[in-house]
Amino acid sequence: MNIMVFDVPAINGGALSVLNDFYQEVAEYEDTNINWIFVVSTPRLRETENIKVIRFPWIKKSWGHRLFFDQIIAPKLVKQYKVDKIFSLQNVIIPNVNCEQNLYVHQSLPFVDYKYSFRDNKLFWVYQNIVGRNIINSIKKAKRVIVQTKWMKQACMEKAQVDSGKINVVPPTINLEIKERFNPNDESLSTFFYPANGSEYKNHQVILEACKALNKIGELKYKVIFTLNGNENPYVADLYSQVQKEKLPIYFEGFKTREEVFDLFTKSILIFPSFIETYGLPLKEARMHEGIILASDTPFAREVLKGYANVKFFETFDSKKLSLLMYHYFSRKELYKFQTEDYDHEIEHNRKIITFLT
Repeated sequence: MNIMVFDVPAINGGALSVLNDFYQEVAEYEDTNINWIFVVSTPRLRETENIKVIRFPWIKKSWGHRLFFDQIIAPKLVKQYKVDKIFSLQNVIIPNVNCEQNLYVHQSLPFVDYKYSFRDNKLFWVYQNIVGRNIINSIKKAKRVIVQTKWMKQACMEKAQVDSGKINVVPPTINLEIKERFNPNDESLSTFFYPANGSEYKNHQVILEACKALNKIGELKYKVIFTLNGNENPYVADLYSQVQKEKLPIYFEGFKTREEVFDLFTKSILIFPSFIETYGLPLKEARMHEGIILASDTPFAREVLKGYANVKFFETFDSKKLSLLMYHYFSRKELYKFQTEDYDHEIEHNRKIITFLT
Protein backbone atom coordinates (compact mmCIF):
# COMPACT_ATOMS: atom_id res chain seq x y z
CA MET A 1 0.00 0.00 0.00
CA ASN A 2 1.23 3.50 -0.86
CA ILE A 3 0.41 6.33 1.57
CA MET A 4 1.36 9.90 0.61
CA VAL A 5 1.80 12.44 3.42
CA PHE A 6 1.46 16.11 2.46
CA ASP A 7 2.86 18.90 4.65
CA VAL A 8 4.36 21.62 2.47
CA PRO A 9 3.55 24.56 4.82
CA ALA A 10 5.64 23.20 7.71
CA ILE A 11 8.98 24.97 8.11
CA ASN A 12 9.12 25.84 11.84
CA GLY A 13 7.16 26.07 15.09
CA GLY A 14 4.16 23.91 15.89
CA ALA A 15 3.57 22.83 12.29
CA LEU A 16 7.10 21.44 12.02
CA SER A 17 6.68 19.67 15.36
CA VAL A 18 3.54 17.96 14.05
CA LEU A 19 5.43 16.82 10.94
CA ASN A 20 8.46 15.57 12.87
CA ASP A 21 6.33 13.72 15.43
CA PHE A 22 4.37 11.91 12.74
CA TYR A 23 7.51 11.10 10.76
CA GLN A 24 8.93 9.52 13.93
CA GLU A 25 5.78 7.40 14.29
CA VAL A 26 6.17 6.16 10.72
CA ALA A 27 9.90 5.48 11.14
CA GLU A 28 9.17 3.30 14.19
CA TYR A 29 6.22 1.49 12.59
CA GLU A 30 6.96 -2.16 11.99
CA ASP A 31 4.77 -2.83 8.94
CA THR A 32 7.18 -2.64 6.01
CA ASN A 33 4.42 -3.49 3.52
CA ILE A 34 3.44 0.17 3.51
CA ASN A 35 5.37 2.61 1.35
CA TRP A 36 5.34 6.14 2.75
CA ILE A 37 5.93 9.18 0.54
CA PHE A 38 6.43 12.45 2.44
CA VAL A 39 5.87 15.61 0.38
CA VAL A 40 7.38 18.67 2.09
CA SER A 41 8.89 22.06 1.27
CA THR A 42 12.17 22.74 3.11
CA PRO A 43 12.43 20.18 5.98
CA ARG A 44 15.02 17.44 5.48
CA LEU A 45 13.66 14.08 6.56
CA ARG A 46 15.74 10.92 6.35
CA GLU A 47 14.75 8.39 3.69
CA THR A 48 14.60 4.67 4.52
CA GLU A 49 13.75 1.49 2.65
CA ASN A 50 10.03 2.26 2.80
CA ILE A 51 10.06 6.06 3.33
CA LYS A 52 10.59 8.39 0.38
CA VAL A 53 10.88 12.15 0.82
CA ILE A 54 10.06 14.64 -1.96
CA ARG A 55 11.03 18.28 -1.33
CA PHE A 56 9.66 21.41 -3.04
CA PRO A 57 11.47 24.42 -1.48
CA TRP A 58 10.13 26.79 -4.15
CA ILE A 59 6.62 26.48 -2.71
CA LYS A 60 7.55 29.02 -0.03
CA LYS A 61 8.29 31.79 -2.56
CA SER A 62 4.71 33.09 -2.72
CA TRP A 63 1.01 32.26 -2.38
CA GLY A 64 0.98 31.81 -6.17
CA HIS A 65 3.63 29.10 -6.02
CA ARG A 66 1.66 27.31 -3.29
CA LEU A 67 -1.58 27.54 -5.30
CA PHE A 68 0.15 26.12 -8.39
CA PHE A 69 1.51 23.23 -6.33
CA ASP A 70 -1.87 22.45 -4.73
CA GLN A 71 -3.87 22.54 -7.95
CA ILE A 72 -1.40 21.09 -10.47
CA ILE A 73 1.62 19.36 -8.91
CA ALA A 74 0.01 17.60 -5.94
CA PRO A 75 -2.67 15.70 -7.97
CA LYS A 76 0.04 14.65 -10.46
CA LEU A 77 2.17 13.24 -7.63
CA VAL A 78 -0.77 11.19 -6.36
CA LYS A 79 -1.26 9.69 -9.81
CA GLN A 80 2.48 9.20 -10.47
CA TYR A 81 3.07 7.23 -7.27
CA LYS A 82 -0.21 5.25 -7.51
CA VAL A 83 -1.25 6.42 -4.09
CA ASP A 84 -3.85 4.39 -2.19
CA LYS A 85 -4.34 6.83 0.70
CA ILE A 86 -3.48 10.47 1.38
CA PHE A 87 -2.75 11.87 4.82
CA SER A 88 -2.75 15.67 4.78
CA LEU A 89 -1.05 17.35 7.72
CA GLN A 90 -1.78 20.77 6.23
CA ASN A 91 -5.42 21.30 7.32
CA VAL A 92 -6.86 20.89 3.79
CA ILE A 93 -7.27 17.94 1.43
CA ILE A 94 -5.68 17.58 -2.01
CA PRO A 95 -8.03 18.63 -4.84
CA ASN A 96 -8.94 16.59 -7.91
CA VAL A 97 -7.94 13.12 -6.68
CA ASN A 98 -10.05 9.98 -6.24
CA CYS A 99 -8.26 8.05 -3.49
CA GLU A 100 -9.10 8.01 0.22
CA GLN A 101 -8.07 11.17 2.08
CA ASN A 102 -7.44 11.59 5.81
CA LEU A 103 -6.95 15.00 7.36
CA TYR A 104 -5.09 16.43 10.34
CA VAL A 105 -6.52 19.80 11.44
CA HIS A 106 -4.35 21.93 13.74
CA GLN A 107 -5.19 25.45 12.51
CA SER A 108 -7.57 26.91 15.09
CA LEU A 109 -8.08 30.42 13.65
CA PRO A 110 -11.30 29.54 11.76
CA PHE A 111 -12.82 27.95 14.89
CA VAL A 112 -12.31 30.54 17.65
CA ASP A 113 -14.84 33.14 18.76
CA TYR A 114 -12.43 36.07 18.38
CA LYS A 115 -12.73 37.50 14.88
CA TYR A 116 -10.15 39.65 13.10
CA SER A 117 -11.21 42.39 10.71
CA PHE A 118 -9.42 42.90 7.40
CA ARG A 119 -8.15 46.25 8.72
CA ASP A 120 -6.79 44.78 11.97
CA ASN A 121 -4.85 41.88 10.45
CA LYS A 122 -5.14 40.94 6.78
CA LEU A 123 -3.41 37.55 7.11
CA PHE A 124 -5.53 36.38 10.04
CA TRP A 125 -8.67 37.62 8.29
CA VAL A 126 -7.72 35.51 5.25
CA TYR A 127 -7.20 32.44 7.45
CA GLN A 128 -10.50 32.92 9.22
CA ASN A 129 -12.61 33.65 6.16
CA ILE A 130 -11.01 32.25 3.00
CA VAL A 131 -8.64 29.52 4.14
CA GLY A 132 -11.16 28.70 6.85
CA ARG A 133 -13.85 27.82 4.31
CA ASN A 134 -11.41 25.49 2.56
CA ILE A 135 -10.59 23.79 5.87
CA ILE A 136 -14.26 23.30 6.70
CA ASN A 137 -15.01 21.90 3.23
CA SER A 138 -12.01 19.59 3.58
CA ILE A 139 -13.37 18.27 6.89
CA LYS A 140 -16.64 17.43 5.15
CA LYS A 141 -14.93 15.57 2.30
CA ALA A 142 -12.19 13.68 4.19
CA LYS A 143 -12.83 10.10 5.25
CA ARG A 144 -11.57 10.80 8.75
CA VAL A 145 -10.23 13.83 10.61
CA ILE A 146 -7.70 13.96 13.45
CA VAL A 147 -7.47 16.86 15.92
CA GLN A 148 -5.47 17.47 19.09
CA THR A 149 -8.19 18.39 21.60
CA LYS A 150 -11.83 17.70 22.47
CA TRP A 151 -12.76 21.37 22.15
CA MET A 152 -11.35 21.34 18.61
CA LYS A 153 -13.35 18.23 17.79
CA GLN A 154 -16.54 19.90 18.97
CA ALA A 155 -15.74 23.07 16.99
CA CYS A 156 -15.08 21.06 13.80
CA MET A 157 -18.31 19.11 14.24
CA GLU A 158 -20.33 22.31 14.60
CA LYS A 159 -18.67 24.25 11.77
CA ALA A 160 -18.60 21.40 9.26
CA GLN A 161 -21.82 19.73 10.41
CA VAL A 162 -20.27 16.24 10.57
CA ASP A 163 -20.84 13.30 12.92
CA SER A 164 -18.73 12.71 16.01
CA GLY A 165 -17.41 9.39 14.73
CA LYS A 166 -15.62 11.05 11.83
CA ILE A 167 -13.31 13.09 14.07
CA ASN A 168 -10.66 11.47 16.30
CA VAL A 169 -8.79 13.18 19.14
CA VAL A 170 -5.05 12.45 19.36
CA PRO A 171 -3.15 14.87 21.65
CA PRO A 172 0.43 15.74 20.67
CA THR A 173 3.11 13.25 21.60
CA ILE A 174 5.34 14.71 24.30
CA ASN A 175 8.55 12.73 24.60
CA LEU A 176 9.90 14.39 27.69
CA GLU A 177 12.18 13.07 30.41
CA ILE A 178 11.60 15.16 33.53
CA LYS A 179 15.02 15.81 35.06
CA GLU A 180 13.99 18.49 37.56
CA ARG A 181 10.71 19.88 38.81
CA PHE A 182 9.59 23.36 39.76
CA ASN A 183 11.28 24.65 42.91
CA PRO A 184 9.17 27.30 44.71
CA ASN A 185 11.84 29.66 46.04
CA ASP A 186 12.25 33.43 46.09
CA GLU A 187 13.76 33.55 42.59
CA SER A 188 11.28 31.23 40.85
CA LEU A 189 8.25 32.88 42.46
CA SER A 190 9.36 36.31 41.24
CA THR A 191 10.33 35.22 37.70
CA PHE A 192 7.71 34.92 34.97
CA PHE A 193 8.27 33.26 31.61
CA TYR A 194 6.39 33.28 28.30
CA PRO A 195 7.80 31.07 25.51
CA ALA A 196 5.96 32.27 22.40
CA ASN A 197 6.53 33.74 18.95
CA GLY A 198 5.58 37.28 17.96
CA SER A 199 2.09 36.63 16.59
CA GLU A 200 -0.44 39.18 17.75
CA TYR A 201 -2.79 36.55 19.18
CA LYS A 202 -0.04 35.40 21.53
CA ASN A 203 -1.19 38.46 23.48
CA HIS A 204 2.08 39.69 24.99
CA GLN A 205 0.38 43.07 25.36
CA VAL A 206 -1.69 41.94 28.35
CA ILE A 207 1.54 41.08 30.20
CA LEU A 208 2.90 44.57 29.46
CA GLU A 209 -0.28 46.14 30.80
CA ALA A 210 -0.07 43.99 33.93
CA CYS A 211 3.53 45.12 34.48
CA LYS A 212 2.51 48.75 34.02
CA ALA A 213 -0.08 48.27 36.77
CA LEU A 214 2.53 46.71 39.06
CA ASN A 215 4.88 49.64 38.40
CA LYS A 216 2.32 51.98 39.93
CA ILE A 217 2.56 50.14 43.24
CA GLY A 218 6.27 50.86 43.59
CA GLU A 219 9.63 49.23 43.00
CA LEU A 220 8.77 45.54 43.11
CA LYS A 221 11.36 42.81 42.65
CA TYR A 222 10.22 40.59 39.80
CA LYS A 223 11.03 40.01 36.14
CA VAL A 224 9.41 38.66 32.98
CA ILE A 225 11.22 36.76 30.22
CA PHE A 226 10.06 36.74 26.58
CA THR A 227 11.52 34.51 23.86
CA LEU A 228 11.51 37.45 21.45
CA ASN A 229 14.31 39.63 20.11
CA GLY A 230 12.21 42.79 19.89
CA ASN A 231 12.37 43.26 16.11
CA GLU A 232 10.42 40.27 14.70
CA ASN A 233 7.57 42.41 13.31
CA PRO A 234 5.87 45.80 13.91
CA TYR A 235 3.74 44.34 16.73
CA VAL A 236 6.82 43.07 18.60
CA ALA A 237 8.76 46.26 17.87
CA ASP A 238 5.96 48.25 19.50
CA LEU A 239 6.05 45.95 22.54
CA TYR A 240 9.78 46.50 22.86
CA SER A 241 9.38 50.26 22.56
CA GLN A 242 6.74 50.29 25.31
CA VAL A 243 8.98 48.25 27.61
CA GLN A 244 11.88 50.69 27.13
CA LYS A 245 9.69 53.74 27.58
CA GLU A 246 7.98 52.48 30.74
CA LYS A 247 11.17 50.85 32.08
CA LEU A 248 9.38 47.59 32.70
CA PRO A 249 11.28 44.55 34.04
CA ILE A 250 10.62 42.59 30.84
CA TYR A 251 13.59 40.97 29.12
CA PHE A 252 13.62 40.10 25.43
CA GLU A 253 16.01 37.14 25.52
CA GLY A 254 15.30 35.73 22.07
CA PHE A 255 15.03 32.14 20.93
CA LYS A 256 15.62 29.39 23.47
CA THR A 257 16.29 25.72 22.86
CA ARG A 258 13.85 23.10 24.07
CA GLU A 259 16.23 22.27 26.93
CA GLU A 260 16.49 25.92 27.95
CA VAL A 261 12.70 26.24 27.97
CA PHE A 262 12.35 23.14 30.14
CA ASP A 263 14.98 24.49 32.52
CA LEU A 264 13.02 27.73 32.88
CA PHE A 265 9.85 25.78 33.67
CA THR A 266 11.65 24.70 36.88
CA LYS A 267 12.79 28.23 37.73
CA SER A 268 9.86 30.48 36.81
CA ILE A 269 6.10 30.86 36.61
CA LEU A 270 4.59 30.32 33.18
CA ILE A 271 2.30 33.07 31.89
CA PHE A 272 0.29 31.93 28.89
CA PRO A 273 -2.14 34.63 27.69
CA SER A 274 -2.48 33.33 24.10
CA PHE A 275 -6.10 33.03 23.05
CA ILE A 276 -5.83 31.23 19.71
CA GLU A 277 -4.31 27.77 20.04
CA THR A 278 -5.30 24.24 19.19
CA TYR A 279 -3.49 22.75 22.18
CA GLY A 280 -0.99 25.11 23.82
CA LEU A 281 1.99 22.81 24.26
CA PRO A 282 3.83 24.94 26.90
CA LEU A 283 0.84 24.47 29.20
CA LYS A 284 1.29 20.70 29.19
CA GLU A 285 5.08 20.92 29.43
CA ALA A 286 4.94 23.30 32.41
CA ARG A 287 2.37 21.01 34.03
CA MET A 288 4.69 18.05 33.56
CA HIS A 289 7.39 20.05 35.37
CA GLU A 290 4.80 20.73 38.14
CA GLY A 291 5.19 24.48 37.77
CA ILE A 292 2.83 27.37 38.47
CA ILE A 293 0.78 28.48 35.46
CA LEU A 294 -1.17 31.69 34.85
CA ALA A 295 -3.31 31.09 31.76
CA SER A 296 -5.96 32.88 29.77
CA ASP A 297 -9.37 31.35 30.36
CA THR A 298 -9.82 29.50 27.07
CA PRO A 299 -11.27 26.10 26.08
CA PHE A 300 -7.86 24.65 25.16
CA ALA A 301 -6.23 25.81 28.42
CA ARG A 302 -9.11 24.46 30.51
CA GLU A 303 -8.82 21.10 28.75
CA VAL A 304 -5.03 20.74 28.97
CA LEU A 305 -4.95 21.88 32.63
CA LYS A 306 -8.04 20.06 33.88
CA GLY A 307 -7.53 18.86 37.45
CA TYR A 308 -4.20 20.67 37.89
CA ALA A 309 -3.71 22.36 41.28
CA ASN A 310 -1.15 25.06 40.46
CA VAL A 311 -2.99 27.01 37.80
CA LYS A 312 -4.85 30.32 37.93
CA PHE A 313 -7.01 31.57 35.06
CA PHE A 314 -7.68 35.16 33.99
CA GLU A 315 -9.89 36.63 31.29
CA THR A 316 -7.82 36.98 28.12
CA PHE A 317 -7.46 40.77 28.15
CA ASP A 318 -7.83 41.37 31.91
CA SER A 319 -4.43 42.83 32.75
CA LYS A 320 -5.55 43.90 36.23
CA LYS A 321 -6.42 40.32 37.20
CA LEU A 322 -3.12 39.10 35.76
CA SER A 323 -1.14 41.74 37.69
CA LEU A 324 -2.93 40.71 40.88
CA LEU A 325 -2.09 37.03 40.32
CA MET A 326 1.55 37.89 39.65
CA TYR A 327 1.71 40.06 42.79
CA HIS A 328 0.13 37.35 44.95
CA TYR A 329 2.83 34.86 44.00
CA PHE A 330 5.95 36.98 44.35
CA SER A 331 4.61 38.52 47.59
CA ARG A 332 3.79 35.00 48.90
CA LYS A 333 0.09 35.77 49.35
CA GLU A 334 -0.59 32.76 47.10
CA LEU A 335 1.27 29.59 48.06
CA TYR A 336 2.52 26.75 45.89
CA LYS A 337 0.51 23.56 46.28
CA PHE A 338 2.77 20.55 46.66
CA GLN A 339 1.26 17.48 45.03
CA THR A 340 2.18 14.40 43.06
CA GLU A 341 0.90 15.11 39.56
CA ASP A 342 -1.61 12.52 38.32
CA TYR A 343 -1.55 12.67 34.54
CA ASP A 344 -4.69 12.07 32.52
CA HIS A 345 -4.00 8.77 30.77
CA GLU A 346 -7.12 8.47 28.65
CA ILE A 347 -7.09 5.85 25.91
CA GLU A 348 -6.94 8.54 23.23
CA HIS A 349 -3.76 9.96 24.74
CA ASN A 350 -1.92 6.72 24.06
CA ARG A 351 -3.10 6.20 20.52
CA LYS A 352 -0.83 6.86 17.60
CA ILE A 353 -2.08 8.73 14.54
CA ILE A 354 -0.84 5.88 12.40
CA THR A 355 -3.44 3.49 13.83
CA PHE A 356 -6.21 5.51 12.21
CA LEU A 357 -4.54 5.34 8.81
CA THR A 358 -3.67 1.66 8.64
